[in-house]
Amino acid sequence: QVRFVESGGGLVQVGGSLRLSCATSGMTFRFRTMEWHRQVPGNQREWVASISSRDNTNYADSVKGRFTISKDNLKSTVYLQMNSLKPEDTGIYYCYNSLYNVWGQGTQVSVSS
Repeated sequence: QVRFVESGGGLVQVGGSLRLSCATSGMTFRFRTMEWHRQVPGNQREWVASISSRDNTNYADSVKGRFTISKDNLKSTVYLQMNSLKPEDTGIYYCYNSLYNVWGQGTQVSVSS
């Protein structure tokens, strides 16, 4: 069974940083593209960043230059380093894999002004 568990969220002030982790199990992690998405209150879930099996990365324009996605194949874990956080980054952050169509339970990020 494919399973994702996110962690690392919390409350941070504007301009602060957080590092999210998503521990995966049940799939061959190193061959998979992994994604981070977020759900802002009142809005639909939106894509934030992706990393391919070859470590190619892509970012939404809203986070480009501030967020960095990375992964550790030995730990089957994907990370999202978030710097220069803004109030509009507040939301629940999820990791996702499209092949298995699996979502984690999410981790809450709150940025206070």
